[in-house]
Amino acid sequence: MLIHPLPDPIAFSLGPLHVRWYGLMYLLAFIQFIWVGRIRIKQPHIAAVGWKKEDIDDMLFYGVLGVVIGGRLGQVFFYDPAYYFSHPAEIIAVWKGGMSFHGGFLGVLIAMALWGRKAGRNLMDIMDFIAPMVPLGYAAGRLGNFINGELPGRVVSDPSLPWAMIWPNVDNLPRHPSPIYQMLVDGILLFIILWLFSRKPRPRMAVAGMFSLLYGCARFFTEYFRVPDYNVTFGGITISAGQMLSVPMIVLGIILLFIAYRHPRKYAGAVDAPPVKAASPAPT
Repeated sequence: MLIHPLPDPIAFSLGPLHVRWYGLMYLLAFIQFIWVGRIRIKQPHIAAVGWKKEDIDDMLFYGVLGVVIGGRLGQVFFYDPAYYFSHPAEIIAVWKGGMSFHGGFLGVLIAMALWGRKAGRNLMDIMDFIAPMVPLGYAAGRLGNFINGELPGRVVSDPSLPWAMIWPNVDNLPRHPSPIYQMLVDGILLFIILWLFSRKPRPRMAVAGMFSLLYGCARFFTEYFRVPDYNVTFGGITISAGQMLSVPMIVLGIILLFIAYRHPRKYAGAVDAPPVKAASPAPT
């Protein structure tokens, strides 16, 4: 049976500055955003509509703010408001872990809307473009959760499960390594599917819709293996907080895909062209 190693959360120190593994995972997520983005702009249907390396660098600045602020506020309001309101100084302690993907998702939406307004890009074109660049960053974040010994899994029903793991910071019971499940399914597997889907031209909103649908479904599934932050009950059915927050993403994904293929428009990623002025009448 495996035992969680519970490594030191501090990767290294530079004098009084302590660099944590969790922070390094976020740095890795931002680096892969640039790397995957620069591969994506070389795809013919992406290059044809004017996406450039400078766009990726510019979006990253806005995206970092959206991820960090939205992710932290999501953790505060969605998962443990009572604790954070009684310990307000902890709200800004992002280096200790505790970031909500759903909050970060909303934060990125707002950040990309602001960038799109400045750059003259349609928000849905932006989301279609960046959607395949998100899952690997999410996977890096879940690896950071695992290193921190966060998000322990539920106790396994079969202790002989080869990858069952004891989390010494929780108890001595064999548990599912749920952050690893979410890294592999919600992150890496989702990336592979979405990357293959986005390699061909798709209607506006299709790639973003596919991301929202697949992530919502994947997260709903992997939440079954994780100790819930809390449970909610709808119509006699009990689900976890993470599952509850994933339902709107599933619904949103279905709606976006329906609109995309019911009323297909120009390929996602195109710059909205300025209105064409009517030609002046020829002199007589």
